[in-house]
Amino acid sequence: MIYDIRHVTTYSYENPVSFARCSLRLEPMNGDGQQLLSHTVDIRPRPADRTTRRDFFGTFTESILIETPHRNLRIDSRSRVSVSRNAPGRAIQTPAWQGVRDVAFEATSLGPASPIGYVFASPLVPVQQPVTAYASLSFPPAQGILVGALDLMRRIRTDFKYDPKATVISTPLEEVFEKRHGVCQDFAHVMIAGLRGLGLPAAYVSGYLRTIPPPGKPRLQGADATHAWVSLWCGAEIGWVGFDPTNDILVENDHIVLAVGRDFSDVSPVDGIIVGSRKQKLAVAVDVLLVE
Repeated sequence: MIYDIRHVTTYSYENPVSFARCSLRLEPMNGDGQQLLSHTVDIRPRPADRTTRRDFFGTFTESILIETPHRNLRIDSRSRVSVSRNAPGRAIQTPAWQGVRDVAFEATSLGPASPIGYVFASPLVPVQQPVTAYASLSFPPAQGILVGALDLMRRIRTDFKYDPKATVISTPLEEVFEKRHGVCQDFAHVMIAGLRGLGLPAAYVSGYLRTIPPPGKPRLQGADATHAWVSLWCGAEIGWVGFDPTNDILVENDHIVLAVGRDFSDVSPVDGIIVGSRKQKLAVAVDVLLVE
């Protein structure tokens, strides 16, 4: 699969902003069945300085500095990505989850792919007993790790209601879990918290999901959105496997990975600081187009 992706972020300010410093994580990742073919980012007003780096998790991060007074900031990211990956069969035999947990805690590497970096609480994913107890129902003793994770993913899809008005990104995990309402970021955080509560390494993945309009309906321009899912380390032989609890599916060729981290705070597509006052509005438009 080859996709063209356009991701436009627009900030509108009530009063002029005199200074802005932002971090952009808008370049899709290479690897894990994914190849970046091209990528550009157009920024208006033009930054006075642009620098790039790879963060600890391997995400391409661009830092921009804007010193021109402005009331609108527009960041237009365009990428072409080739995706070819296969999820493991749902019926395959995998190690018992307790064995995977023990091996993860014995890891000696501290690199970004090491499971040990994803077993502990993180800023937006605290380990909480009610969430751990909820996840434990999917992981009885000797349960294969893939079967357990599939069951947990299915239960989240069944028990939680997708509701864009129910939460914001700062809504605490405890509140999301109690209300059982939220969006893809919330469902990913809940699943990660449950897995980590059991000692299992789980990472947060941000990216895009190809959407297909209902039969007979036109595809709406700009109607797609960024997406979030979970990557679980299933042992040295199988490695990392993607689980999408919002849709109860394993991650394959309809998912495009943008960034990986411990939770959303590590992978926000755009964040930063501004010097200004009054209110601001944020608009995000995403298109994911299948080229071939």
